[in-house]
Amino acid sequence: MNKKQAVIIVTLLALIICVGVVATKLNSPINYVNGVDNGSGKSTISLNNNNNETKKTSQTQSKSQFFEETKLTRDQKNAETLQTLKSLIDDANASKENRADAEKKYTELAMNTNYEMKIENILKSKGYEDVICSIENDKARIIVKGKDKLADKDTRVIKDVVMSVSHIQDVEIEVKQG
Repeated sequence: MNKKQAVIIVTLLALIICVGVVATKLNSPINYVNGVDNGSGKSTISLNNNNNETKKTSQTQSKSQFFEETKLTRDQKNAETLQTLKSLIDDANASKENRADAEKKYTELAMNTNYEMKIENILKSKGYEDVICSIENDKARIIVKGKDKLADKDTRVIKDVVMSVSHIQDVEIEVKQG
């Protein structure tokens, strides 16, 4: 298999991941329509001026939206970067060194995107409610939805998953209340 075939395969892999993310977003249920949060069945608009309930509902929505928005922003940024690198790779006027560097970065970003998705799915299957994984420069940053600080056991589990999937040892773990 030559470099061109490898680039094509990595490009297709990245496109499949992007299409999967978009399809998931488009096919997921709408959580907020006409002032009703379908997750709890309660109205987010209070007619009896109960401001505490309204504030709690909107805070819960903004915290749960954090994970969705962060993942969407990350996926969009990755897709844009992959497209830019692909344009450089396909540019006949670019030097061989620039194209080789772009191919290397493209492959690395595509693999990291794949690793992020795998790590998130494995950690969700282990019982974590929501997880964001970001891999950059041989460092993994994991944000876990939770109420309290993680126990040492949980920290070890997360680091083991990251190490087994991506072979990255530098792992930063953060708990985001949700």
